[in-house]
Amino acid sequence: MTKLINKLTALTAYDYSFAKIFDECGIDIILVGDSLGNVIKGDENTLKVTINEMIYHTKNVAKGVTNALIVADMPYLSYENPDLALTNAKKLLDSGANMIKIEGGVGYKAVFEAFAKNNIRVCGHLGLQPQSVATMGYKVQGQTDGSASEILENAILLEKLGVEILVLECIPSKLADSITNTLKIKTIGIGAGLATNGQILVGYDMLGITSGKIPRFVKNFGKDCSVIQATKNYINEVKKLQFPNSENEYK
Repeated sequence: MTKLINKLTALTAYDYSFAKIFDECGIDIILVGDSLGNVIKGDENTLKVTINEMIYHTKNVAKGVTNALIVADMPYLSYENPDLALTNAKKLLDSGANMIKIEGGVGYKAVFEAFAKNNIRVCGHLGLQPQSVATMGYKVQGQTDGSASEILENAILLEKLGVEILVLECIPSKLADSITNTLKIKTIGIGAGLATNGQILVGYDMLGITSGKIPRFVKNFGKDCSVIQATKNYINEVKKLQFPNSENEYK
């Protein structure tokens, strides 16, 4: 029998029903992602998602969760300064989130410091940052020495600023390995290879409910099986180090 590894498993959910299923299947983390802009609202990106929409979906998810850690995304323009960030973060926490997630590094240093001062649990997000799509584009990050060093430096900074978990999106697997081995906090990968401490996928992508181009890092676990079985298959493959494989990562 293949030994299960203590890898964290995470999925996005936006409503009660999926959140309840994912939770009962044993998922560790449920992210109420601003990716709802894409998969729920049908927008091209996440930039039109509002804090009120995030509050609404966080409340619905929280009703279905008993065990998983609920992380809620801070949407675009909701944390541009410490006061605004604190106000909006507290709204999400009051809606049932256990932790909030924001994208970016040193540019939001004052925001991270405010969260730490107010004992707000934070998940960071580096690499490809969907809220910065206008300047960054939807492409792999950290492929040059300079950009890789910048991501690593930001990761170290976020740990010092009190971030508990760090999402690494669409970066070379070697860079994700380096960051994971440098930090003491947990890393969660999406398109970042096997070396991270855990994996996350958009719940709809995991189930094969993906419209448009399917990203390299996505695997359809829902083919010819129920939502429950697909979720269990995802969890098992992450813990057995079968997902992601070389076809899902970037060099």
